[in-house]
Amino acid sequence: MIKSIEVTDFEGNTTNLLSKYKNTPLLLLFYNNSCLGCTGRAIPLAYEFQQQYSFVQVIGIHSNFNANHISEDDIKSIFTTKEIPFPIYIDENHKEYDSFKSEGTPQWILITKTGKLFKSIFGSQLGAQNRLYYALESLKNE
Repeated sequence: MIKSIEVTDFEGNTTNLLSKYKNTPLLLLFYNNSCLGCTGRAIPLAYEFQQQYSFVQVIGIHSNFNANHISEDDIKSIFTTKEIPFPIYIDENHKEYDSFKSEGTPQWILITKTGKLFKSIFGSQLGAQNRLYYALESLKNE
């Protein structure tokens, strides 16, 4: 059972995602703005999942791997509409990214409504996309 997933919002406030989205399955996308696989494939895929699977809350988590501050404008810069289509938080010093033993970015984490790790999937290419679709279909019945 996962106890907490603490990230910050754009104002620097700490949020525990498991408390904020209690009793809701979560699809977390750990990504980085400078990762082309993240911005070119994973972010659009996350948006698609948000549209297709209304039972799950899609959340983007920008993992910060250096000392550079990332702003809301930096995050918005990767979207053509300059609007954020689903909640995005910051993982300073990649603490949460590390806690899930992520392999790289993008890393997808599926969590059940009871807070259990359901699946962890690395990547955004076709094989990873297929595993995500199957996992989401399976998560519906959890």
